[in-house]
Amino acid sequence: MTAEAELIFGINPVLAVLADRARPVETLLLQQGGRNPRLREVERLAGERAVRPRFVERMVLDRLCLGAVHQGVALRVGVRVQPSWEMLLERLAGMEEAVLLLLDGIEDPRNLGAILRVAEAFGVMAVVLPRDRSAPLSSVAVKASAGAAEQIDTVRVTNLARAIQELQLYGVRVFGLDGESPVRLDDGLKGWHGLVALVLGGEGKGLRRLTRERCDAVLAIPMVGAVGSLNVATAGAIALYELRRRHGC
Repeated sequence: MTAEAELIFGINPVLAVLADRARPVETLLLQQGGRNPRLREVERLAGERAVRPRFVERMVLDRLCLGAVHQGVALRVGVRVQPSWEMLLERLAGMEEAVLLLLDGIEDPRNLGAILRVAEAFGVMAVVLPRDRSAPLSSVAVKASAGAAEQIDTVRVTNLARAIQELQLYGVRVFGLDGESPVRLDDGLKGWHGLVALVLGGEGKGLRRLTRERCDAVLAIPMVGAVGSLNVATAGAIALYELRRRHGC
């Protein structure tokens, strides 16, 4: 395994990686005597990429996956080729409609995976996140994404506030999401379409001050229950649904 390689486990994440030609594959490990019929699909897809499986005892997979649920399969992979920030801006220059998702300090890899799953489900063009104070796209995040991490681009930037300013120069309308805002989500999105970006804040901290100041508007999801906040992935799903429902962009 190379220095950049990592271990992906679980049937859905492994199938997604094998289908993604941008992700180099090193070794496929299958549980000897594994009975899940979907493992045969893993073998078939691996064969199309000329990857021969190694059959190992379950205890080997248990040890490699640190006791996590692996469903009888693990895959050693290299780094997926991701677009640069400059490449993303070039793509935006020729588009009239697109949705971007910006993450301001998501540090839990499970939350990152869940957000990627939501983003892919709602047709987000790319997820943008800072290089520092942000969860890595680890095997934990990939598994939590249920395969979405192999379907959606993630772009790392040095400074998220500066990235927002650059997006605005390209005509992107940037909306931050914060439960303390007096402006309701449904009201704030009225009349907006085309190039749109949604910014989600970190767990427990929300949007950082500079990020908030750079947004064109900060919106809140109206709630009537006793619970005062939502998980970041859940909040993102609601906001992206509302955006798609109103504009279909």
